[in-house]
Amino acid sequence: MSAGPVKDAVARIAADLRALGVRSGGLLLVHSSLSSMAYVPGGPETVVLGLLEALGPEGTLLMPALTYERVTAKSPLFDVRRTPSNVGAIPEHFRQRPGTLRSLHPTHSVCGVGPQTHDMLDDHIQDTTPCGPHSPFRKLRDAQAPNGLGGQVLMLGCGLRPNTSMHAIEELAMPPYLFNGPLDYVLVQAGGVRIEKTYTTHGFEGWTQRYDRVAQVLEAPHLVQGPVLQATAHLIEARALWERVLSVMAHDPLYFVDRRPILIQRR
Repeated sequence: MSAGPVKDAVARIAADLRALGVRSGGLLLVHSSLSSMAYVPGGPETVVLGLLEALGPEGTLLMPALTYERVTAKSPLFDVRRTPSNVGAIPEHFRQRPGTLRSLHPTHSVCGVGPQTHDMLDDHIQDTTPCGPHSPFRKLRDAQAPNGLGGQVLMLGCGLRPNTSMHAIEELAMPPYLFNGPLDYVLVQAGGVRIEKTYTTHGFEGWTQRYDRVAQVLEAPHLVQGPVLQATAHLIEARALWERVLSVMAHDPLYFVDRRPILIQRR
């Protein structure tokens, strides 16, 4: 792949992100779909470079590296260095990129690069739930970037449903569907040290997540939509998301879920 097309794609991605509202010097948590962007010369690395260019050297880029499909009750081992994520090509590439750090959590780890990475990631090991008070998802609500503004959530071509920050909000609202019982995990730290820890896991059995309903309760400038290459992207102001969703769930704890129909087998 020649440098020209890659360089052009990086510049266009960065320009599209700035037009959407991604801030230089900002703190950005990104969920993504590579296929939604159509052909990207250079693949996931080009997307990461575009994100970093939009953020600038003072910005911090975060991506979930979720492993809930791989680290389970039957396979409870999480190695922060080696366990792949299960949320797409861009975050998996970002996880393996030189200089990327990863938080220590068996199912809901987050990767990051930039000046605020340690502040956002290092304390995640203290939590006993997926998105507790020490998680990057919770910290994003109150974080202040070097530009003096709050954190943002970018849904890059994946719609509004796979928004893990909603789980962190649910952990404060405590709807009846959220938690399952405890599970024991083995975590391998970056230096190879193994620790055992018990976590309370998320449930959702019998429920369908409807986090796309955020679009019904959050408006511009707190939620904006626009193109990034061929993808439709949504940019959310983290603090506004928390405030509005908590307010809605205080009146209707089931607003962001649907109950799945019970299938009756006929004989």
